[in-house]
Amino acid sequence: MRQPVIDDYVRLVKDIPELGLIRNEIGVVRSTWFAPEIAYEVEFQPRGQEHQTRALLLAEQVAVEDGPLFDAVGLQRADEYHATLA
Repeated sequence: MRQPVIDDYVRLVKDIPELGLIRNEIGVVRSTWFAPEIAYEVEFQPRGQEHQTRALLLAEQVAVEDGPLFDAVGLQRADEYHATLA
């Protein structure tokens, strides 16, 4: 599996309850940190919330999404998500 780069979509592989993020949430990599170890700043739009949540995550906490993120029914949700990031 390849490592994420900026603007990649990633899927959270485990819950982060203190941030209100649950496994399988989709986020966008906004920056990469290299010290003391590689980490990724990922921006999420949690369901039911009007604000974005940013989290600094290690590589083992995310998986890069290379395929389609949403089915035909979810396309409107994807458009809404992108609008909130602009």
